[in-house]
Amino acid sequence: MSDPIDRMLDAAESGKSIIKNRDILHFTYIPNTILHRNSEQEKVTQSLLPILKQSRPSNLLVYGKPGTGKTLVVKKVLSKIQERVEKSNFPIKLVYSNSKDETTLYGLLVSLGRQLDLSEKELPSSGLATSEVFKRLLNKIDEGKLNAIFVIDEIDHLAQLVAKTGKDILYQLTRANERIKQGSLTLVGISNDLTFKEKLDPRVISSLGEEEIVFTNYNVEQIKKILEERIHESFIENSVEEPALNLCAALAGGEHGDARRAIDLIRVAGEIAERQQSEKVTIEHVREATQKIEENKEETSLKSYPLHEKLLILAIMKANGSSTGEIYSSYKNLCKIVGRDELTQRRITQMLSEIELSGIITGRLIHQGIHGRTKKYKLTVSSEMIKKTFKDDLTLQDIV
Repeated sequence: MSDPIDRMLDAAESGKSIIKNRDILHFTYIPNTILHRNSEQEKVTQSLLPILKQSRPSNLLVYGKPGTGKTLVVKKVLSKIQERVEKSNFPIKLVYSNSKDETTLYGLLVSLGRQLDLSEKELPSSGLATSEVFKRLLNKIDEGKLNAIFVIDEIDHLAQLVAKTGKDILYQLTRANERIKQGSLTLVGISNDLTFKEKLDPRVISSLGEEEIVFTNYNVEQIKKILEERIHESFIENSVEEPALNLCAALAGGEHGDARRAIDLIRVAGEIAERQQSEKVTIEHVREATQKIEENKEETSLKSYPLHEKLLILAIMKANGSSTGEIYSSYKNLCKIVGRDELTQRRITQMLSEIELSGIITGRLIHQGIHGRTKKYKLTVSSEMIKKTFKDDLTLQDIV
């Protein structure tokens, strides 16, 4: 029996790999032709055209479920504009930021500032008031007579940050042109949440949604075409079985037409097939990939929780199926063990609702006759997974 390490290294060396180009299976890859999105590409181009005619485009909101090609199309239109701008002497600055990558409003504004070439000295990474950061961004636009397009992806996340801080940065962004003497600022917001506008301040709505484009979901047929194209470019020929391709399309199309999920599935299935030294990606590999992706998603979101949320999840794990009161005393207990001050019961009740939204726990209301109602919570993920995910957290090591 050959050594398992040698066997894998031999396979890698002999080039027995069914994926020939991994980058094409990454969600940041922009294909030359974006399938089934002609009218959307035309609308986005139409909306941003004025910048080439040296006037300010209207603010634009692009909506659609995840994986419907919104970011792809916007980025492609921007890069095509960029190519032409470089030939003209009209100063245009295209800036892209995903607000989900930033945990604070300050961080988001700084990332926009860096792309306008503001140095650490001109715009420190911390320590200024948000309004001051904003002022410096606008001054930079003014001084350079820049015509800036700020693309804010997952803008619904920015709206949540705004709600948390009470700083009305969206309103200020939409009104920025009133403060810019030379140059201009256009906002392009990309949102996964179709009800996003209902959650906004009415003053923001009118100025932000000057133009809107909705991306509809892909159907299973369209996803299959997109997959075929990507597989053709990224896998060696005939290495993906037809039923595997169909299952990927059906899984991603049946949920909500999410092409990104389909591409993720085929990539992970391909990696699993390679690891098993299989010459083809089969339906079995796709099934394994589905499971793996689900687990990773939960693990990533568990890892990203702040300490008190983690303590609360552990409290639920230890008092599974318990009422809010019982969970709170379990949580207080854990705070004592790790030597942290506990938060108030009111804040914990709020946090329970927030965690419930993420789907890691579920709650149900129980009527207790004269004692009124209580809510009981339990985990939707296994306690094994929670232990595995939290055991790297030094603070939690003693209690997991």
